[in-house]
Amino acid sequence: MTPEPESPQQLLAARLALFDDAVALRIPERIPVVARFGGLLADLEGVTRQALYEDPELAQRALENAMLRFAPDSGSGQWHTPGPSLALGDRSTRWPGHDLPPNVSFQYHEHEFTKPEDYDAFLTDPSDWAIRTYLPRVFSKLAGLSQLPPLSFAAFGYYAAFQHSHLFALPEMVTAFEALAEAARAQLAWLAAMADSARRLAAMGFPSLPYLRGALLEAPFDFISDTMRGMHGIFLDMRRRPDKLLAAEEKVIGIQLEVALSASRARNCPYAFFPLHRGSDGFMSLQAFERFYWPQLRAMMLQLIDAGITPVVFYEGNWEQRLPYLADLPKGKTIGMFQRSDIFQVMEALRGVMCVMGGMPVSMLSGSTPEEVRTYTRRVCQCAREGGGFIMTTDIGELEGCNPELVKVWIETTKQCAAV
Repeated sequence: MTPEPESPQQLLAARLALFDDAVALRIPERIPVVARFGGLLADLEGVTRQALYEDPELAQRALENAMLRFAPDSGSGQWHTPGPSLALGDRSTRWPGHDLPPNVSFQYHEHEFTKPEDYDAFLTDPSDWAIRTYLPRVFSKLAGLSQLPPLSFAAFGYYAAFQHSHLFALPEMVTAFEALAEAARAQLAWLAAMADSARRLAAMGFPSLPYLRGALLEAPFDFISDTMRGMHGIFLDMRRRPDKLLAAEEKVIGIQLEVALSASRARNCPYAFFPLHRGSDGFMSLQAFERFYWPQLRAMMLQLIDAGITPVVFYEGNWEQRLPYLADLPKGKTIGMFQRSDIFQVMEALRGVMCVMGGMPVSMLSGSTPEEVRTYTRRVCQCAREGGGFIMTTDIGELEGCNPELVKVWIETTKQCAAV
């Protein structure tokens, strides 16, 4: 293995080449490693998670310090920003310092925002239903949107404005529009901070990986389960109204594809990120998976691939029983991150099919010995050597709760393992 380049520009090019080779299923010079630090940054800096969220410069300095200390090939900090959620009165998320203690993690708070009787309205006109019915349920500051007339009535032009423009002056409507503007400002500030972070890290020699910044999508089943019906509701729907559920999943496919295509063009980033929540072993039977989950997800992925967009899929939970389905995906056209699946089974089943990300359980980085971490890391790298197409990272995608000394051992050991 050749010595690592020294200048930031050389380091950046060399690290990008490692990732490019892995994604293309080639064998890189060595196995690249990604550290998504998450809440560990707060622990390293001796501050709260709330402080990191509310002080972008503090968060960036913490990330830069961690990148220099641990020297992974790429890294990132905490998830998103609470700004838009707070502006809109979001009932579905909880943030440190807001409905949560200041030093705990972001949480998604699931509700059954969509009722069984809403299926017909959603299938008939999803845009109208989403804006006038769904958004007021999810966001307290958007309650005024429920007073809008049917959105399609806007096609009446002058006459629609003549009859309904006074509604925009209602206090509830003004609150909604002001909240949307505040959320937009918060999101723009966060996007600017992320762009600045990527520039600063690149100047240090660390690339920000484009395939972790693509449009956020979900399997159609998860889309309806996570944000609309909830787990309880959708599992009832599988028994009581399967045809409505399947029809809604088809509707969701088209909606998400349009979003992915628009985002890809706007950002010049041909990737789409899927966190999968309820299709894993233990959540549903293979029979249900084959009816309600996989056909719809696979159809979405194939249409994205045809459009030149690479699906980057986080297979949360255990997918060992589902590996034969994944092995049928087009070769070299997707990237898979794996959480609880046995990484050795995954690499054996999917070698030559997709770039695999994962390998290190966070439990090992919090409660093992340095030698145990070294031994396991070398074992993963040895398996990855056999076919390439592997990126080392943690099984849950971040490092919150991990022992910093074990993190350092893991990263250093990975970088010492040549991939050939």
